[in-house]
Amino acid sequence: MSVSTTSDLQLAEAEAGAAVELVAGGEIAARSPWELFLKRFREDKFALVSIGFLILLILVAIFAPLVCSLVGAPGPYKADTNALDIFGQPTGPSSAHLFGVDQLGRDVFSRVVYGARVSLLVAFVSTAITTVIGVFCGLFAGYYRGWVDTLVSRTVDAWLAIPYLLLAIGLASACSFGTGCVGGLVKPGVPVVIAVIALTSWTYPARIIRGQVLSLREKEFVDAARSLGASNRRIIVKELLPNLAAPIIVFTTTFLPTAILFEAALSFLGVGVQPPTPSWGQMISDASLNIQSQWWYMLFPGLALLFTVLAFNFVGDAMTDALNPRARKS
Repeated sequence: MSVSTTSDLQLAEAEAGAAVELVAGGEIAARSPWELFLKRFREDKFALVSIGFLILLILVAIFAPLVCSLVGAPGPYKADTNALDIFGQPTGPSSAHLFGVDQLGRDVFSRVVYGARVSLLVAFVSTAITTVIGVFCGLFAGYYRGWVDTLVSRTVDAWLAIPYLLLAIGLASACSFGTGCVGGLVKPGVPVVIAVIALTSWTYPARIIRGQVLSLREKEFVDAARSLGASNRRIIVKELLPNLAAPIIVFTTTFLPTAILFEAALSFLGVGVQPPTPSWGQMISDASLNIQSQWWYMLFPGLALLFTVLAFNFVGDAMTDALNPRARKS
């Protein structure tokens, strides 16, 4: 027997044995897939810390008015000329303004806190829409194949050939003024950013799900469902979709930080969230011209963006490893 074959057998035995555990008295306790997932996930300390940070960030975003009032910070839209120096320039961190103020005298701390609302809202909503569209297209393309697969696959190929950032800038620019796009359905501001991210990103989950479905549709449990007279709709919903939970979860957790960076990039370029709504990308863009003299205006939103993206990435990597232990061990 070759070395590679032996290692594969050992890996298979290890994975099979992971579902049971010896307890006191020599008895064997079975573990469900969910328990195995939690056990593997808890082994990643960075992911646990990241989960705690993200929960805290979400709570801060939800209770932003309360957080600002507790630290004595004014609202994110209040311009206080008294907070500027004698030359009318922004002042740095102080007891009255923890993160300093911007060019208009607005409190940077409150704008960073309220900016978390925008980033998280865009990330969760755009990821949900992207995932739903991608899973729907991938399921139908992989299951029905034929002309449905050809239509979806060629559409995906054509969409991927377009530079997505240029497409996003063009769409955001066209929809960020007046009444928006689609007869006013997509209005300027956050809705435009969400629509642009979903429209330019649905191809990635579609390709992933299509590949998985092409493999799953040939499995024995699908043949058994067909032999029992199950309809195509029942097979897709009851048989295939539950078996796609792992790749869907992995894509969702890894796309969330991408969506946050996408929103920050569009706002930085001036075609995303429009003033005076606070956005981390917009704040970094406003501070880029005076970074040497007004470092605090770029530092704090930049750190918030950095730590948020890192936390989502750590959680996404941990979930990928926990759901796919074979990839982790190889």
